[in-house]
Amino acid sequence: MNKKILLSAITLLLFTTNSFSQSNIIDEVIWIVGDESILRSEVEEQRLRAQYEGTPLQGDPYCVIPEQIAINKLFLHQAVLDSIEVSESNVMNQVENRLSFFISQIGSKEKMEEYFNKKTTDLREDLRNSIREQMIIQQMQQKLVGNIKSTPADVRRYFNNLNTDSIPNVPAQVELQIISFEPPVPIEETNRIKERLRDYTERANKGTTDFSVLARLYSEDTESAKRGGELGFMGRGQLVPEFATVAFNLTDPKKVSRVVQSEFGYHIIQLIEKRGDRLNCRHILLKPRISLSDKTKAIQRLDSIADLVRNSKTTFEQAVIYYSQDKNTAMNAGLMLNEKSGTSKFEYQDLPQEVAKVVYGMNVGELSKPFSMINPKTNKEVVAVVKVKSKTASHKANLIDDYQMLRSYYEGKKKEEFITNWIVKKQKETYISIDPAWQKCEFQYPGWIKK
Repeated sequence: MNKKILLSAITLLLFTTNSFSQSNIIDEVIWIVGDESILRSEVEEQRLRAQYEGTPLQGDPYCVIPEQIAINKLFLHQAVLDSIEVSESNVMNQVENRLSFFISQIGSKEKMEEYFNKKTTDLREDLRNSIREQMIIQQMQQKLVGNIKSTPADVRRYFNNLNTDSIPNVPAQVELQIISFEPPVPIEETNRIKERLRDYTERANKGTTDFSVLARLYSEDTESAKRGGELGFMGRGQLVPEFATVAFNLTDPKKVSRVVQSEFGYHIIQLIEKRGDRLNCRHILLKPRISLSDKTKAIQRLDSIADLVRNSKTTFEQAVIYYSQDKNTAMNAGLMLNEKSGTSKFEYQDLPQEVAKVVYGMNVGELSKPFSMINPKTNKEVVAVVKVKSKTASHKANLIDDYQMLRSYYEGKKKEEFITNWIVKKQKETYISIDPAWQKCEFQYPGWIKK
């Protein structure tokens, strides 16, 4: 859908999370849309932030920005009429995630407050309002276009009416099946990790070293380590079960949890604060190391399994069932799924780097040699073998190979047209007044200025 129509999260945040002082701006009402006014300060905040962060604006900012705000107000007004509501817990989860992101990027809560020129409490409230509006607008848009579907005849007609130059290019894609498992970790390595974590626990509980300092120095969760191990407010469902069970049972912020094992490694946890069904905590993560000899044994074992498939002693699909430890693909005949597209087809740039290098020169039906890679979900080292199920060279889209993509193009176009027509209709039905000094614009939707 047209980016000028849909409001992105960053656009919403621009006019609420301002880091610039507005004390030198003389405020005034520049637009009125229905019962809502648009202030010069709102536009100036967005313009300054875009300028400061290098965000490009397509056109004069004093035209583009107020028009975007006005469009948002049309959606928000309709959402009130349609009784669109959003979950407050979902809003607050996004707020806390955004605050955690800011802290991770800027370095600390204090630096974040300095950057935005606001206390964390004020910034949280600003984010709460803007994210709530963002979610309401998204739901309103989804309701408006939710019933727009297509038939094969619609897609065929759409494709046949495209000019040759308008037919999209489809990049090279590949479908892969994978068998992977983690080499076993020696008990001595597990004990070594646990002993290190118990030492950190003792130092934190005795107060000889602050937990956040230990996290910065030693945690292997590199992102949270930058924040002293702090994860930000999260609900139980946002954490892996083993971690959540222990974290939500903590009551004393001065005490550190027992050692917790999860799919990511071993953790110790310190409670910071609980708020209803969400909590903020720190953790230290350590990951057991796989020895070279164990990795070599795992590769040899996987090579033997691959030979069974190559020699038709078993099928790849059967090998997946018996040997693969990849829970994301084991029940799907080993077929890797692309979360970005929602299909099993990958562009090479969307594959894990180790996999892309292995399969680039392979043929359909061919099995790779075993190799090691980092599991992108757990960030742990595994050994793997892949089979190329299909390959598609870069080509002009066609109805046989690319029907799903063309259907998405067609439905996206119809939704965009619907939203455009809806905005034009709402302009005619809504009282709109624009200060004459702000009317000299080439608006995307000229109907703001009534003739």
